[in-house]
Amino acid sequence: MRVIGTLEDGAAYSVEVTGQEDRPVTGSRRVRALVEQQIGRPVLLGPLGPRRDLAATDTAAVLALLRDRTRVVEVRQ
Repeated sequence: MRVIGTLEDGAAYSVEVTGQEDRPVTGSRRVRALVEQQIGRPVLLGPLGPRRDLAATDTAAVLALLRDRTRVVEVRQ
């Protein structure tokens, strides 16, 4: 899935959430680093939960992390 958004400093990004263990996202080194730093840490899938540990292959959790840490503008399947 393609995710378009902005980081805290206003920098725009466009990434492909791949669901692959070795490259959870492609397209932005900064977003990839953000995701890789959070692997194994809990993330809320929605505003009230459920909570699960972030895995590189879990596209729903990666998207939830991006929604929490960045401003997601568009998600394309």
